[in-house]
Amino acid sequence: QVQLVESGGGLVQPGGSLSLSCSASRSTLDDYVIGWFRQAPGKEREGVSCISRDGSGTQYADSVKGRFTTSKDSARSTVYLQMNSLRPEDTAVYFCAAYPTTFQELCLVTMPSDQYDFWGQGIQVTVSS
Repeated sequence: QVQLVESGGGLVQPGGSLSLSCSASRSTLDDYVIGWFRQAPGKEREGVSCISRDGSGTQYADSVKGRFTTSKDSARSTVYLQMNSLRPEDTAVYFCAAYPTTFQELCLVTMPSDQYDFWGQGIQVTVSS
């Protein structure tokens, strides 16, 4: 069982930056792909990024490519989502999620959300002037 906790959300102006953290309590993230998802009101949950077990593989949705970066600190059992050049359309509740895998270097940002076994509670990100 993996318990995930997101932190770092909030209100930011367009063009600004935020960094989200996803921390695992009482466990390691080394056996899992970690994905970031977001859901805006009235919209489907969208995969934003993912990072592989060993942290070497990352993928991003086209909507955030070049603006968002995900990274992993195994010693702290924490995955980060650095969000730059934020836009109003990035406003959503952001979730991190995990699923176990034997593949060290692979993740797919298109992996459906129902393939993820463990989820954080979500955190609000609002981009507004």
